[in-house]
Amino acid sequence: MAELTAVLASTHHPFYLKATTAPAEERIPQADEWKRKVEAYRETLTAAEPDILVMVGADHFHQFFLDNYPTFMIGKQEKYDATFYNEEREFGIPKYVLDGDVDLSNFMHQGLMDEGFDFSFSHELKIDHSIICPIITVRPDADLPVVPIYTNIFAPPLPSPKRFWDLGRAIRKIIDAYPSDKKVAAIGTGHLSLELGGPLMFGEHGPDPEFDAQAIEWLSTGNIEAILENVTHESMAGSGNATHGFMDLILMMGIAGPENADYVDQLDLYHTREMYMTWYPNKTDKMAEAAARSAAGVGAVTGPMYAAKAGATA
Repeated sequence: MAELTAVLASTHHPFYLKATTAPAEERIPQADEWKRKVEAYRETLTAAEPDILVMVGADHFHQFFLDNYPTFMIGKQEKYDATFYNEEREFGIPKYVLDGDVDLSNFMHQGLMDEGFDFSFSHELKIDHSIICPIITVRPDADLPVVPIYTNIFAPPLPSPKRFWDLGRAIRKIIDAYPSDKKVAAIGTGHLSLELGGPLMFGEHGPDPEFDAQAIEWLSTGNIEAILENVTHESMAGSGNATHGFMDLILMMGIAGPENADYVDQLDLYHTREMYMTWYPNKTDKMAEAAARSAAGVGAVTGPMYAAKAGATA
């Protein structure tokens, strides 16, 4: 059977590449620290030595809109084109062509149906920055096949936070049952508190620092009970109009299970708080050493001790 070697959950910031490759005189003050943190996070995936990436994201109204926005969807292609023109123009994200893994896509699609998730599917899916951002940050060679899963975090009515958790648990079950000797890593991105185009946008920090601290603590300690007790569509909307992307992070914790994360880091980046988290379901010494080395290099806080420091900037 396949081995789930790592689960990674993070925010996705489309300006990362542009901000960290600009000439020194044009860089934002946090650029060098941001780059160090991302490169440390990348090492946690490299140590897992995956063969396939199951990638969770959301379409930012690039190919789906209010006339047809699937709740959950899986790609089933040999190749995936990325990036959309406005992402090239505004964010400086280059074009990509990613290999797919049709066999795992088909196996996962059938498994998800069997688990009670009526997924849409696409043979003509184009990938946007919710998946390209983690390719840039944790697998910049873009040398592994992907299975993309898209969720609806934008167009009401939205699935509940529990539905995202349950979907994560189902994905974990299906990966564990996949008849292959390949190693699979699951990578997903979402949001903490976030405002897009509204009055809370572009402040000195994310629109709701208290929610951000709680969210990272809940995720890093596998506290699904606290999440389901405290997080609703209404509460997320109160923390910022795009905070519903947090549900994709709940999904990733669902894949990992209610466990302490092996690696956690964060960065207060003026209008957002960036977060980077890794779980190792079958942790080896090499993985543990990579997580410890990365943490020591950037000052990340790992494991259960993180909860006491969740409000601090790592």
